[in-house]
Amino acid sequence: MSNKIKVEKPLVILHGDEMAQIAFERLLEQFVTSRLDINLLEVDLSAEKRFTTNGQVVLDAIDALIEHGVGIKNAGMTVNRSQLDELLAKYPDVKESELDKLATKSPNGAIRKGIGGNITREDIEFQNLTSVRPDWIDRDIEVDTMDSGGLDFSYSELSNATGVAKVMFVGSSGDPVELHRRTLKKGDPWMLANNSLEEVEAWAHRFFQRALDEKRDIYLGLKDTVVPGYDGVMRAAIEAIYERDYKEKVAAAGLKYHYELIDAQAARIVSNPPERALWGVPDNVSGMKLYKLVQQLKHYGLPERKANVSISRMSAGGGDQYGSYNTPAPEDGIIKVVVDGVEKHARMVKANDPILFMSNDRDAIKDWVKQVFKDASINKKEVYFGLKREFVNYDEVYSSIILEIRKELAALDTPPPSFMIMRPSRQLSKMICDPPRWGLYPAQNLDGDIFSDISAALGGSLATASSVIKSKDGTLLYEAPHGTAHDLYLRYLETDGKEAHFNSSALIFAVANALEEMARREENEALADYAQRLKAALIDTVAQGTITGDLKGKTLDPESENVVDMYGFLDAIEANLNAS
Repeated sequence: MSNKIKVEKPLVILHGDEMAQIAFERLLEQFVTSRLDINLLEVDLSAEKRFTTNGQVVLDAIDALIEHGVGIKNAGMTVNRSQLDELLAKYPDVKESELDKLATKSPNGAIRKGIGGNITREDIEFQNLTSVRPDWIDRDIEVDTMDSGGLDFSYSELSNATGVAKVMFVGSSGDPVELHRRTLKKGDPWMLANNSLEEVEAWAHRFFQRALDEKRDIYLGLKDTVVPGYDGVMRAAIEAIYERDYKEKVAAAGLKYHYELIDAQAARIVSNPPERALWGVPDNVSGMKLYKLVQQLKHYGLPERKANVSISRMSAGGGDQYGSYNTPAPEDGIIKVVVDGVEKHARMVKANDPILFMSNDRDAIKDWVKQVFKDASINKKEVYFGLKREFVNYDEVYSSIILEIRKELAALDTPPPSFMIMRPSRQLSKMICDPPRWGLYPAQNLDGDIFSDISAALGGSLATASSVIKSKDGTLLYEAPHGTAHDLYLRYLETDGKEAHFNSSALIFAVANALEEMARREENEALADYAQRLKAALIDTVAQGTITGDLKGKTLDPESENVVDMYGFLDAIEANLNAS
């Protein structure tokens, strides 16, 4: 007779790519299938499978999650141009022009939108790790951002009725051409923004020349994978100027140029600041937040972190930049927003100017705010919202809904948790420089992406944070917030698997959290006990000083650290689990 713990319902498993997938397969075997009598409903979301199915597996994953309610997602790749070319060469029958976006883009946004889920991330409560605390005072780092264009010079409204919004373009022919349409419900916020490519190029020249004049290493950060028709257009223009006019000069001056996605770059710079740098963030909304944070860090330094940080990221509506329509202008002309036949806004653009139209779902925002207040009440946390409501109608709807939910809760004799509404820049500064012991920081989609990566990096690494996507209907998707670890995977391949370096902490915590939730739903005491012991085994392993290389020097007693590879770490956790 099997001594495995019986689990009644299936657990959805969404597989990913590269080193994260190597680790995921090993820990599923070591801690799930070998110990539990459980049906795993597995969906392959690897980049190659998404490509060969033209994105169908992403839809399959959404259907499985909605049907079964609990899942675990591993990290997957966003296919870049060279990787896409490799796949097209490998599968010559596939035509690029016929590929759906789900075939090549990250599946994360589609899954969050499909299940109507918002992300909550927080630190895993390791007892033996110190927070990252680099010396920031008087650090010679400057942030350079644009003072024109972008969301700061956008137009936004709340839809006054349910209807269809169209993005129209009038070029040299004089005939209006529909570029995009979407349905808006009454009260949904929408926004149109653009940037002048000429001003982007002028900024790029000033930026690179300033770096040369001041002899600073150069850092550039955008989110071109998510908004390729906006950030991607700016990146292409800026880097074309760099390659043509500045690359040789930068090399001759002994300086270096670094490009990275803005969320990963912000985490890297804040947690491990360079000695002297010019940090370019062309998007002025993100740029000003990071400028203010850097100024505060340079003046006051980074305080010792004694608090657990939780971040709730509003993503269920598929809105903001992550669900935007973004494209370069096809030629000189006029871009318009027309809602149910009424022209709401128009502005002149020039050929290749990046254009962005975004909206959000008021009902999804309301569900998110309810979720934030519920989580904060259950976990006794203070809530700090970040909104630019006095300047942007788009943000004002969030503020109105917060007050609306507060009144609804008061009418039910259910007092909401303590909360404050502040500017997003102040929210970021408070989270990093002045966090309360139990704070929850709700943020819009892009801000939440950047803020959570910074917080995780300061907590040790992205592998020491937990993440869950929660939907209002109760669907829960647990995940690790880190990526696929491409560099570690290349080393793994180069050594034929002999060097396997990866911190599986976040993945193990995701597995344990999913099992704990299934135990709660099934009233399965044996499964609940196992999930809790698995978490404890992970935390005990790190407390004993057994860690992976990314945590080297970050424990309370660095002299006693036992640095092991991925397999050694998993085996140490298993030993503690067996001893419990």
